[in-house]
Amino acid sequence: MRFLSIMRQSLPLTMLTLALPCASLNAAEAPKPEAARSEVAPAISTDRKVIARCGKGFLEEVGGHKVLHVEGTAYEMGFQHGSLLKKNVHEMVRYLLDVKSKDLQMEWNGIKFLSPKKLIAGIQATQKKFIPQWYTDELRGLADGSGVPLEDVAACNFIPELFHCSGFALAGSATKNGEMYHGRVLDYGCDWRLQEHPILMVGKMNGKVPFLNVTYAGFIGSVTGMNAEKISLGEMGGRGLGKWQGVPMAVLMRWALQEAKTLDQAVSIFRDNPRTCEYYYVIADGKSGKGVGMEAGAEVFKTVAMGETHKLLPHSVKDGVVLSAGDRYELLSKRVKEAHGEIDAGKAIRLMDRPVAMNSNLHNVLFETSTTKFWVAHAGSDGSPAANQPYLGFKFSELLTHKSDPDAPELPGPKSDSALTTTSVKKVGP
Repeated sequence: MRFLSIMRQSLPLTMLTLALPCASLNAAEAPKPEAARSEVAPAISTDRKVIARCGKGFLEEVGGHKVLHVEGTAYEMGFQHGSLLKKNVHEMVRYLLDVKSKDLQMEWNGIKFLSPKKLIAGIQATQKKFIPQWYTDELRGLADGSGVPLEDVAACNFIPELFHCSGFALAGSATKNGEMYHGRVLDYGCDWRLQEHPILMVGKMNGKVPFLNVTYAGFIGSVTGMNAEKISLGEMGGRGLGKWQGVPMAVLMRWALQEAKTLDQAVSIFRDNPRTCEYYYVIADGKSGKGVGMEAGAEVFKTVAMGETHKLLPHSVKDGVVLSAGDRYELLSKRVKEAHGEIDAGKAIRLMDRPVAMNSNLHNVLFETSTTKFWVAHAGSDGSPAANQPYLGFKFSELLTHKSDPDAPELPGPKSDSALTTTSVKKVGP
């Protein structure tokens, strides 16, 4: 879902024609009436089973949801990811590149390209100088661990940049018990079948802040996440496609997850690095109870604090920030104001119900950032939106304590990542 009701700009490098969700509610988007849903948040899942292990990493199921634990250097984390989820990574990459990419119609100077992968490779080449070394190393590890060619893995990890969702942060007087709630509605499109390979990635990179990435097999960037310092992030796409001279959105998100210990530090990573297309973000700090909305495009950077208004966000909410587009923004703001002061986890989940979430709703996540509890719903295998699916509850601080099982099957780890050199980039965090 887009933050603004706007048309895509002409692209200086390439023109992409995509089947994307529109930015305002229309007749085709109106949901069918459904029974009232519970306002009680699901219990936190505790049952777990370790499936396999690789080096310091391991794959488990918690409440029936795959949880991938990766730890070590960036390369080791990527290798563990690729090895433990090899089948999923192969299925995902092959479907996206061999099947779904045929839906992409790409032109450059009037010439149609039949291979989006080649065009994406060209864009990525222009971004190489902006990409931190850890990201490159982790991609290489993912390719080596899964056996999928590096260029294919890299192309798939670019997909979030082609889509240009709703979000809110509420705390203090807005919530029943003063907890920080950060809701994130991801409207990418259910026909990409990403929902068939969802994972919760628990990452512990050497020397960095442990983080949770709500993602999919084969993707190392982030669009939804929280870290051990109680910083949670979500993004929304805007316009500006074709402005590729900067750090891709999903890399900035991952960067902030593993670096930021405070709200200010998270904001600085987006402010102080060169950016690409127009994106909007909600960042929440569970320690301070503060959140911020952020406009961060290639040529603009602005923030909106809780309780503030903006010409695009005319409805102020005390102790809250609400971001969405068109009719969805109006409805989300209305829901928040009606429940103001009584919002708990169950009511916060209901704020994200249809039609705030679109038909293209891939996943919904509610972070109770102040306690590290969170609830996740994914789109159905039949393409039905995540908002219509059951939620599962977890607690990130507990996931961080999980250990591997020595009796679980062990997969071989990388022989060595000593050949990988660590080089600097212009900006390496706050």
